[in-house]
Amino acid sequence: LDRVNDAMTLMPQEPFHRGQNLNNGMQTIDKDAFSVNQREIEAHRVNLQHLCRICGGSFKNDPCKRSHPVHGPVDDEMQALLRKKEKRATSWPDLLNKVFKIDVREDMDTIHPTNFCHNCWSVIQRKFSNVPCEVYFPRKGTMEWHPHSTSCDVCDTSSHGIKRKKQDPSPQGGKRLRIIAERARKIMYARSQKQVNSKSIMKKITNCKKIHLSTKLLTVDYPVDFVKSISCQICEHILADPVETTCRHLFCRLCILKCLKIIGSYCPSCRYPCFPTDLVNPVRSFLSILNTLTVRCPVKDCHEE
Repeated sequence: LDRVNDAMTLMPQEPFHRGQNLNNGMQTIDKDAFSVNQREIEAHRVNLQHLCRICGGSFKNDPCKRSHPVHGPVDDEMQALLRKKEKRATSWPDLLNKVFKIDVREDMDTIHPTNFCHNCWSVIQRKFSNVPCEVYFPRKGTMEWHPHSTSCDVCDTSSHGIKRKKQDPSPQGGKRLRIIAERARKIMYARSQKQVNSKSIMKKITNCKKIHLSTKLLTVDYPVDFVKSISCQICEHILADPVETTCRHLFCRLCILKCLKIIGSYCPSCRYPCFPTDLVNPVRSFLSILNTLTVRCPVKDCHEE
């Protein structure tokens, strides 16, 4: 036993120190990498503040550098217009969801910009006013935002954090743009197909074809927008025992209760959180209009109204 102890005493301790130094070095590298990553994310967040949440355009393109927050109440000018048109939306998230079908309530400032440009503001204004104006939405679809990565389009930086120099147009650059455009078209098509599929699934869940009246039975050829306003946004039939959600969407009571039970506690139209206890009756003026509608008898060969 004494010989073993002597042998242990004579063994060099250098490998242990080397291992300890190696671990310390790895920890230092991890800390440096973490700090660099944090700096990149912070720089990415700062860059996002110069871009529009909706179209992705830069505020620098506007000579007046105008921008509007995506959260909070609408400005006085828009509020006056909405009040004139008797619209209920009073906050930017509601308006952006209504006009551009964008839900900004769950946005993160490290991924999404927190403002939108004045051009998109003008698109909203044009939608709710009858005044013609030369404003065009610059994209076929809204901008899709992603977390920061090594090939980040927002930062447009190299691995050393230096902005890439603008390159002269080349055939390869044109090919890259075509690939990006084709990919965007595929994403938009897949998204539209997903919406169609989810709508057909909800119609199968409600299965109310035999108990609710189709809009085709209306005796008067009403405008399309009016027909949509009196239709359930799930089954697309004429509203039966209508209820209103907190996000101001109308459904048949039976349809929305079935969907909330099976799909989940959110509005089928905008995915805003919704519970059965949130459902209320629409205003009396709307109900009186709904009750005055005349429809043809759904029984075959019956022409009574």
